[in-house]
Amino acid sequence: MHDVPREPALQMALDEVLAEQVGSGERAPTLRVWEWASNAVIIGSFQSLRNEVDLEGAAKHDVTVVRRISGGGAMFVEPGNTITYSLYVPESLVSGLSFVESYAFLDDWVIGALNDLGIAATYQPINDITSPAGKIAGAAQKRFAGGAVLHHVTMAYDMDAAKMLDVLRIGREKLSDKGTTSAGKRVDPLRSQTGLDRVDVIDRMVDSFRNRYDLGSGSIDEATVKQAEELVGTKFGTEEWLTRVP
Repeated sequence: MHDVPREPALQMALDEVLAEQVGSGERAPTLRVWEWASNAVIIGSFQSLRNEVDLEGAAKHDVTVVRRISGGGAMFVEPGNTITYSLYVPESLVSGLSFVESYAFLDDWVIGALNDLGIAATYQPINDITSPAGKIAGAAQKRFAGGAVLHHVTMAYDMDAAKMLDVLRIGREKLSDKGTTSAGKRVDPLRSQTGLDRVDVIDRMVDSFRNRYDLGSGSIDEATVKQAEELVGTKFGTEEWLTRVP
């Protein structure tokens, strides 16, 4: 399903709700392509907020800071400049695989799609998709006790590098001794590598997935949205969650 634009905290909550629906059997395994309603920085579950984000820079550029439930590094996104998607699958799909093996397995389809677009994309353990021109995407993963796996990926279609460096504290002195850190890596966006419009890149990616697997159309019902909105109020939109690692 190619979803409508939603605010950052609601996106975080939907990931949890949809994954749990797949784990319970309420929803079939799902590929969701996101759309962002506003600028955002998404930090990993175990990252220090102060180490990763320049809050003055975020305010200057009207960037909302949220924390996700998966690990990994900080991601900077702007509507129209990013391609983000999530896979919600049963844990049985990756049973017996290590974390590194499961990342490679769940990223394999998109690497094939990028190859079809003429990009020499490869998987770089543990959570990067790269090309000779630079990093293209970063993945993160969460395994739920209810039997589901969330695997989500943010890809750079276009990028305002100066703005990103104003907001992310990559390469700067640490302010806290807590939390995992993001690695500074040269990023080369999909726009420069393909020359295609963003919507065309997404369509080609989804077509590639459809050619590999049985893929039907889906949507997010109002009950699911309401459940996610409640989770924003109790978790993802709270200061306590955002600063759980200060």
